[in-house]
Amino acid sequence: MRERSLLEIIMGNQGGGAESILASIKFAVLPIAKVFTMCFLGFLMASKFVNILPANGRKLLNGLVFSLLLPCLIFSQLGRAITLEKIFQWWFIPINVIISSTCGSLIGFVVASIVRPPYPYFKFTIIHIGIGNIGNVPLVLIAALCRDKSNPFGDSEKCNQDGNAYISFGQWIIFRLSYLAEKLKIKQIFQPPIIASVLAIFIGAIPFLKHLILTDDAPFFFFTDSCLILGEAMIPCILLALGGNLVDGPGVGSKRLGFRTTAAILFARLVLVPPAGLGIVTLADKLGFLPEGDKMFRFVLLLQHTMPTSVLSGAVANLRGCGKESAAILFWVHIFAILSMAGWIILYLRLLF
Repeated sequence: MRERSLLEIIMGNQGGGAESILASIKFAVLPIAKVFTMCFLGFLMASKFVNILPANGRKLLNGLVFSLLLPCLIFSQLGRAITLEKIFQWWFIPINVIISSTCGSLIGFVVASIVRPPYPYFKFTIIHIGIGNIGNVPLVLIAALCRDKSNPFGDSEKCNQDGNAYISFGQWIIFRLSYLAEKLKIKQIFQPPIIASVLAIFIGAIPFLKHLILTDDAPFFFFTDSCLILGEAMIPCILLALGGNLVDGPGVGSKRLGFRTTAAILFARLVLVPPAGLGIVTLADKLGFLPEGDKMFRFVLLLQHTMPTSVLSGAVANLRGCGKESAAILFWVHIFAILSMAGWIILYLRLLF
C-alpha cells in the first residue's frame, strides 16, 4: 500500500511500535468480538433451551432483513454520500468486486484441480472459493469498528457513512447473479438490495432529486430519516439470524463432501484469496486508481477479498442439487472466518496506519 509497505511492517516497529500493534489488534479483534457475541445470542435464542427463534422465525427475520432493513440502509447511506463526481472517483469499487470473484474463481480452479473433489463437486468447489460476501458481513464489521469513537478512521459518523456507502456502491454490480443469468429469472436478479443501490445512485447523483429527498433540509427527508432508523436495525437482526442459522450445525453435507474437500475450500477462501486481493489493491493504489489519502476506501477494497463465502453460493448450489453441502460449507467457513478476518484486519490496519 502507499501508506506503508509490507516490508516496513515486518522490519520496522520502533518508537512505540508495540503500542501501535496493540492498537491494531484492539480495533481488529473488538469488532469480531461484538459480531461473535451477537451471533452467540442468536444461537442461544434458536437453541432448544430457549427456542424463541425457531426455523420459521429465522426465515421471517431473514426475509425482513433482506427485503426491508438492508435496502433501507443501502438507500439512506449510499444516497446521502454519492454524487456524480464520486461515481467517477469510486469506479474501482465495482471493478474490484469483479476482480475479486474472478481471482477467487481462478484460485478455486487450481485448488479443485489439485484436491480433485468427489463428483459432482468440482464446480461447487470453485464457486464456494470464488464468491465472497461483499455485502452483509462487511457492513456489520464497519458498523462495529466505527462504533468505537477512538477508531483509526476518525469521526464515527463519517466512518460509518463512508464505509457503508463504499460497500453499498459495490452491490449494484450483479455480475455474480449474471454469472447464472441463463438459469436465474430476471425477478431473482433484481432483488431489493440491488434495487435500493440503483435508486440511491440515481437519486444521489442528481442534485435536484438529492435536495428533494436525501439532504437534512429536504422536503421529503422524513422518508430518508425513516430509512435511516430502519437501517440501524439491520445489523442486530442479521447477526441474530446468522447465529440462529448455525444452531443446526453442518448437517449431512460435510460427510458427502469429505474432510479433504471441505478443508481445501476453507483454506483457499480464508487464507489464499486475501493475499491475492492485497496484491491487487496495492497495485491499483500504485497505479493511481484509488482516491488519494482515503484509507476507508482502501480498507473496504481489502475487505472485499477477505470475506467468507457468500450465501449466494447457496443459490448456485441449490440449482445443482447441492444445497445441503453448501449449508455445511457456509457453517464451517463462518466459524473459521472469525479467526481469519481478525488476523487479516490486523494486517490491513498496520499497512494503512
